[in-house]
Amino acid sequence: MFEPPYPPYDPKDKSGYETVVKRWPVILTGIIDTIYRIDHHLGVSLETSDATSEDVTKGQEKIAEGKGIIEKIGKLKYEMARDRPLEPIPDDGEAFIDVYNAELKRLEQDKNHTWFTAPWLFAEYRLLRSYFCQTTHWCTFDPFSFQKEETFRSSGKAIYQLAKMMHELQVDKQELIGDSEKLGVLFKEMIQMCLWGNATDLSLLTHLSHDDIAHLQTVGKEAQQARKEFILKDDQDNVWSHLTSLQDNDVTVDFVLDNAGFELFTDFVFADFLVTYTPHVSRVVFHPKLIPWFVSDVTPADFSSTIPNLLSDTFFPPPKPVGGTETPGVDEVKALPPSRPEEHEYLRNMVTRWQSYIDSGVFSLSVPLDTPLGAPNSKADFWTSSRPYWDLKEKAPLVFNGLSKSGLVIFKGDLNYRKLTGDIKWPVSTPFETAIGPLAGSFPILSLRTNKADVVVGISQEIADKLDVAGEKWRVNGKYALVSFVPRT
Repeated sequence: MFEPPYPPYDPKDKSGYETVVKRWPVILTGIIDTIYRIDHHLGVSLETSDATSEDVTKGQEKIAEGKGIIEKIGKLKYEMARDRPLEPIPDDGEAFIDVYNAELKRLEQDKNHTWFTAPWLFAEYRLLRSYFCQTTHWCTFDPFSFQKEETFRSSGKAIYQLAKMMHELQVDKQELIGDSEKLGVLFKEMIQMCLWGNATDLSLLTHLSHDDIAHLQTVGKEAQQARKEFILKDDQDNVWSHLTSLQDNDVTVDFVLDNAGFELFTDFVFADFLVTYTPHVSRVVFHPKLIPWFVSDVTPADFSSTIPNLLSDTFFPPPKPVGGTETPGVDEVKALPPSRPEEHEYLRNMVTRWQSYIDSGVFSLSVPLDTPLGAPNSKADFWTSSRPYWDLKEKAPLVFNGLSKSGLVIFKGDLNYRKLTGDIKWPVSTPFETAIGPLAGSFPILSLRTNKADVVVGISQEIADKLDVAGEKWRVNGKYALVSFVPRT
């Protein structure tokens, strides 16, 4: 296996410490609150409804299991705060248990097996998943689903704006298809939209209001032009040249997904642009995570619920009443902008097209749409393993062989970037193709990443030094981004 010439980032640094001490406890407390509320509502309903004896028994069993999960999570918080050793993953029937536990033994030998010392990418979420999958009534429960859905509901303004943009493209479709220069300009617009869409990352943005989220998701052309100076590595032209050079009439593009909600929506928009408005792409395959991962990552259930939610007339909350009051029949009317019905029709038309693409196989998920949470599948298990992506060929040959036939594989977000580069302390001037090891050249790779962790490659040392001197937390604050492309060799 590939051995990088530099060590991984030290999990004992400030950002790693803050993750364990601040971010993880907030996330775990939110899960405890969610389970408690579900247990409480279930208990009340069993007392007040005409439930059968079988329903009561199952309900009581679920409540008891929920209390057991809460107890385990509480113990986990206690041990985490005191830098206790990580537990081995129990034999819970899900993927890569042996890989995790073998890695944990190696970390123990190196004295890096406690919560303050274990690598961040290794320590997150797999143990938590085992608490749920060992139960009867909670095994397919996503503890982050309510949070993901609520954040998605907050994205209505940007979603309607993008639906309007895609409607305007539909009007000019025939002219666009024959104009490669215009398509190239729009392609860059799509990349920036898709790039900055992952501003909605629930694992980091834990205290933002709806207005804050709307600001982060500004997708207007002026905002994109202003943001261009924050793209520290920009391979957009190279990617477009690659796509236009493909001679095959049956090109597939693969998306290795990151966050659900608004970011997944922008992934759909980008995929729609590629297959509907360019002559270069025939189909798109989306690759999800099979267990809840890094809070907001896309699961099959998230993917399957996105289109019904977008087609719903009630999913997005109405705008706030003008003047801040809520007088029925008066301010309710003022709250609805005149363009809303028209914009909703644009959205419905676009999303109905996406559904037809799913039905016909133009869009597809790498696993069945109805895959239950945690169900092992060799086409997706690797994405939630502890291994860097340069081990893909050895650890997940089925996935590797499928991607090797792709016209372009788009890795979305910060987590996928860290797994591509192994979270290694590469010098910033290291070429991206060097940092991804033997994966380079196996298939065309495009990484779209806003910086939320220390590892950065492919930029000049001069740029890094300038940002450091300015006091910018440019590696972790999500303000800067990287568009990195490596062709097939």
